[in-house]
Amino acid sequence: MSSAAPAPRTTPGPAAAAPAAPDLVASLRGAGLDDVDDSPLARALYSSDASLYRVPPQVVVRPRHRDELLGALSVARETGVPLTMRGAGTSIAGNAVGPGIVVDTAKYLNRVLAVDPESRTAVVEPGTAHAVLQRAAAPHGLRFGPDPSTHPRCTIGGMIGNNACGSRALGYGRTADNVTAMDVAFGTGEVWTGGTGAGADALAGIVDASLGHVRTSFGRFTRQVSGYSLEHLLPENGRDVAKFLVGSEGTLGVVLGATVRLVDDRVTRRLLVFGYASMTEAADAVPALLRAAGASTDAVGGRSTADHGLTACEGLDARIVDLVRAGGSHVPDLPRGGGWLFVEFTDPSLESALVAASDALGHRLVTDDAEAAALWRIREDGAGLAARSLERRALSGWEDAAVPPEKLGTWLREFDSLLEAHDLHGVPYGHFGDGCVHVRIDFDFSDRDTDPAAGPRRFREFLLDCATTLGKHGGSLSGEHGDGRARSELLPLMYDAESLRLFGAVKHALDPENVLNPGVLVDPAPLDADLRPARPVHAPRPLLRFVHDGGSMGEAVHRCTGVGKCVAPDSKGGVMCPSWQATRDEKDSTRGRSRVLQEALDGTLVHGLSDPAVGEALDLCLACKGCASDCPTGVDMATYKSEALHQRYDGEGATERRPMSHLTLGRLPLWSRLVAPVAGLANASLKVGPLAKVAKKVAGVDQRRSIPSFATTTVRAGERRGPRAADARVPDVWVWADSFTDHFQTGSAHAAIAVLEAAGLRVKVIDERACCGLTWITTGQLTTAQKIIASTVETLERYVSSGVPVVALEPSCLATLRSDAVELTEDPRAGTVAAGVLSFAELVERLEADGRDLGLPDLTGVQVVAQPHCHHHAIIGWRRDRALLERLGAEVTQVSGCCGLAGNFGMEEGHYEVSVAVAETNLLPAVRSHPEAVVLADGMSCKVQLDDLADVRALHLAELLASRLPSRTAADGAAR
Repeated sequence: MSSAAPAPRTTPGPAAAAPAAPDLVASLRGAGLDDVDDSPLARALYSSDASLYRVPPQVVVRPRHRDELLGALSVARETGVPLTMRGAGTSIAGNAVGPGIVVDTAKYLNRVLAVDPESRTAVVEPGTAHAVLQRAAAPHGLRFGPDPSTHPRCTIGGMIGNNACGSRALGYGRTADNVTAMDVAFGTGEVWTGGTGAGADALAGIVDASLGHVRTSFGRFTRQVSGYSLEHLLPENGRDVAKFLVGSEGTLGVVLGATVRLVDDRVTRRLLVFGYASMTEAADAVPALLRAAGASTDAVGGRSTADHGLTACEGLDARIVDLVRAGGSHVPDLPRGGGWLFVEFTDPSLESALVAASDALGHRLVTDDAEAAALWRIREDGAGLAARSLERRALSGWEDAAVPPEKLGTWLREFDSLLEAHDLHGVPYGHFGDGCVHVRIDFDFSDRDTDPAAGPRRFREFLLDCATTLGKHGGSLSGEHGDGRARSELLPLMYDAESLRLFGAVKHALDPENVLNPGVLVDPAPLDADLRPARPVHAPRPLLRFVHDGGSMGEAVHRCTGVGKCVAPDSKGGVMCPSWQATRDEKDSTRGRSRVLQEALDGTLVHGLSDPAVGEALDLCLACKGCASDCPTGVDMATYKSEALHQRYDGEGATERRPMSHLTLGRLPLWSRLVAPVAGLANASLKVGPLAKVAKKVAGVDQRRSIPSFATTTVRAGERRGPRAADARVPDVWVWADSFTDHFQTGSAHAAIAVLEAAGLRVKVIDERACCGLTWITTGQLTTAQKIIASTVETLERYVSSGVPVVALEPSCLATLRSDAVELTEDPRAGTVAAGVLSFAELVERLEADGRDLGLPDLTGVQVVAQPHCHHHAIIGWRRDRALLERLGAEVTQVSGCCGLAGNFGMEEGHYEVSVAVAETNLLPAVRSHPEAVVLADGMSCKVQLDDLADVRALHLAELLASRLPSRTAADGAAR
């Protein structure tokens, strides 16, 4: 069925990095486009998608309406400059990058125009996010069927481009099965909205001349996605041009809008998890499970749950789950095994038949919705998690090959042999019920500095061998992600010469000038050209250790694979990425910042960490650390920002002066210590309008911000004067008064002491000064931070090693001990301190585990709106806090996202509007909708933001508990 293998091709050098010619920008603006950007920053942001490929565009355009989209196509046709549609930029095959005009429809062309419950259809613009469509359909009990793992952020236009499927394709089919009509502008300029026309007639003629060949070569099984899906143009299939265009990867036309089918979502889904010794045994079980469910594998005509009760059959490797557990996240109980099948079904009568057919080591019916959701989240994050599940970073490239399900076990065994023969490793997972296997592989580019051609050569050899073997099984190079730059060159190993000729004829009929996404499908670019991992990295010697990336900042910033979880319209229980939530600008996403940093270290668009593009990309990073936990690949942009700022202002050859806010807010603990003896006078002075205005101006603080009051008596000073000072006995608990707790938020320490003493415990405050250095770290003053942390580690280690619990009240300071302190010093005692200092909820858990009855108050009937500090969420985890509150009877509403202040960020001039916008994404609406609730916020930043923007006094967890102790009166700080 396949022709000869493509001949080896010489890999060209890096893609041209020339900006757009002035006349191209002028032409685009003349065609009515307003958002046209050829800056180094924009070109860096869009130089990569979620694939291994780096192809800098000449210009990025973001059309605001359909006419602008047509204008961009018109300019491309007139100038011959290639045009590539972007979608959400989550393409794993490299079909969303191009050397000419890159079009981003997600920013403006993102609306659901209509939902018709009667016909069960919706009309959408191409940049509409999948999640947005689902929200629009949900009130009618409907949903869009296909749900790729990127469903929180992928666009319907992008799904149309790749014929995306997702986990529930067994029940709902592919995107092609769910598109009923389309408005599209072909490469010829013709706008087609259905029916006949020059383009449609040409397609019919091409297929009619080869009816026998099309009938036998295309649509052989559901996941035959590679190439053009000519089977939809057969007369018996209604010559459905819209369905044919799905999966054409933007090479034939520009999608202007689409009408999609919706399905009934008022079904009860059940989840069975089956355990197997390995993924190959799991694959062997799939055909029997499909037969037990009566599932069809017809390629044309669509699917629905009316056909059978099976909606999903997904494979998941144990190594991915192990990584989630190692990161401290909770994983629901799973049957024993080295791999699992997640089988979701809607017909309860199928359960016994599925169990009988499974041949599994064990199984579990997951009845709790929260547990099922947690397991599906792990599966959805599979691409990012698999990328860091091996000793060497695992990459895309050979990503989603598919075979008929009955051949899946055999194919996986042969694939394992291919990996072994090439000295590679991979972690398989994916849509096993459809025979589609996702995998991330540890391709070796380690010699890129000495032999840049070696890695691409090894990459090519492996892909050629895989494609040759796959062809013997009648498989498809792509099962849902498209061929793109990764696999288009391999199509001769899957299709014969006649099929390839038909592809060329189709391309010539609809895009004769080859302006639409050239290099993909027809006349393909070499699969080993423009590989981003093959580029030498020129990273500076970092001060931070980058302990998880071999000490290399270059390796660290390449953790980002581009899957784009950071650009989901809703953070859904997470934090990442708060500034993107506020601006919806790619430069303000974790992914966008990673791309700019990659260009700064190994690209040609951005020249080093001092380049203005780096400053612009990092300016609105709140250093919230949300990405450290929420990003599947573990990107920690807060850390990268600190190192970049250090290099910019203090690195070798640095000449730029630091902003004033770095010298004031960035050294806040120092100034607080100096002010402490005259705190009352300082507070009074700052209440005088003119003095406050001058002070804010000098400090670089926005005039609309209030300045927190200094404590007139610090926690440590108060303890030295109090009755506990005379008690020389070893306490049961040590309290670490960090700089914020000691000098500003003293109430949390006093409340913690009250709660613990009410339980009969002896409590003392550590009297020695010990600052975590957080404000120096976030402003990149790392040399000073290193000295501060070294001293603090030495101090706190003595207390931790004594065996007496040490509690920290400010989550950002505790998180700094657990992350930055370990990265800034090689002192092994830093690890001891990181593990030994506890949050208040962790302390309660430990004391109760030791048999202590703390007599905590009953919170039954108390409504709590809780804003976990971002660092608490990302580094410490807020699960214990929530569990404690709920165990005590509280009704908890946990706010997603960031408060928006984030230490010095929201205080600085130039950040106020974004800070407020971040607060308005989740926090402020939650507070307004629960006017009677206690507002809980442990972090000083969150408290200041709530006080400034909502006139709300938020409580620390310890303060809430202290206010409810039986011995306290309602006036003793009771929660409002």
